[in-house]
Amino acid sequence: MDLISLQLRFLVLLFISWQIGGGVANSQEPIAELIFPLHPQHNHAPGLAELKNGELIASWYRGSGERTADDVAVWGARLKPGSTAWSESFLLADTPGFPDCNTALMADADGRLFLFWPVIIANTWETCLTRMRVSDQPGGAGAPVWNRDDTILLKPDDFSVEAVRVLDETLALLPALPPQKMASINEARERLSQKVWQRLGWQPRCKPTVLSSGRILLPLYTDTFSLSIMAISDDGGQTWFAGKPLLGFGAIQPTVLQRSDGTVVAWMRENGFTGHVRYAESSDEGVSWGPVLVSNLPNPGSGLDGVRLRSGRWLLVHNDANEGRGRLAVSLSDDEGRTWKWKRLLEDLSEGSAHYPCVIQARDGRIHVVYSYFVKDGKSMKHTVFSEAWLETAGAGADP
Repeated sequence: MDLISLQLRFLVLLFISWQIGGGVANSQEPIAELIFPLHPQHNHAPGLAELKNGELIASWYRGSGERTADDVAVWGARLKPGSTAWSESFLLADTPGFPDCNTALMADADGRLFLFWPVIIANTWETCLTRMRVSDQPGGAGAPVWNRDDTILLKPDDFSVEAVRVLDETLALLPALPPQKMASINEARERLSQKVWQRLGWQPRCKPTVLSSGRILLPLYTDTFSLSIMAISDDGGQTWFAGKPLLGFGAIQPTVLQRSDGTVVAWMRENGFTGHVRYAESSDEGVSWGPVLVSNLPNPGSGLDGVRLRSGRWLLVHNDANEGRGRLAVSLSDDEGRTWKWKRLLEDLSEGSAHYPCVIQARDGRIHVVYSYFVKDGKSMKHTVFSEAWLETAGAGADP
């Protein structure tokens, strides 16, 4: 075989390798870009999904504030296959006169796109209702055409007795709290037995998880009690019912992964006092949960997200710090979350924040992360793509 033939053969093999890897060769460094130029308003809390045609769609909320700003609405953008630039931003949802906040996206096996977000009724997180829109054919340009627009109303069984017990056990572990803090806790204790607060205030942050049985778990949380719960659907998102709360006060914004034996594990932001990621397990597909435990992964009170890769490994994106949201890490586990053996940093900002990530694995195997990116010149959503092989070149991470 002559030199030219060898060169051609090498180029063909290289091209095939590139195509299989979706443009990210083995351990190539991550590729990142802003979804839109740095913006003066508050832009936060993204969602991300891959549509059947291979395009990506991202969501976030934008406005002059958060829950207290009535001009906040849900925005989105698209990244077409083969393109390196996201589309112009477009409006996905706006409830006039009310803030529309945290977003989550899911594309199901039938090609439908689900958008979840909370509408804030009285300018406090405790007064939100979770909304849902569904598009049967979400491809194209601009905002999808929505075929369904609904509110997810939850009616949990009374959980007050068990919750008060766990609350008292938690308080017994803490030193004396300041009077203002205790007043807030006592208010929550009184609300625990009131139906309106058991049913109102649940909102999304992380994407839904489809279990091996087809059941959908939509993770929700409430700032009323600083607890989490699952909205559960066994009919493809047509109807929803409430599971039992995860009774770990301060453990919020769960991301849900399923082990090979069917066990479901929720990983949660720490909004309390431990300074670490919290987790709990369910043996009945998200209806009830064991005790909420403390992992070795640090958490500064910031959102996280995870995904089960097709290799069977678990991936978690989180702020790997005790304080601040400038360090954004990716941790990888080859034993379904029992240990996290690899860790790489996506961001390490001395000033600003890289936080509230969402993560998916695309059909071509590449891993996509979108997160809120705050620096002194403005705010945006940042999109980063990398390969599983890049993570394998990292050093050891942390055990749970």
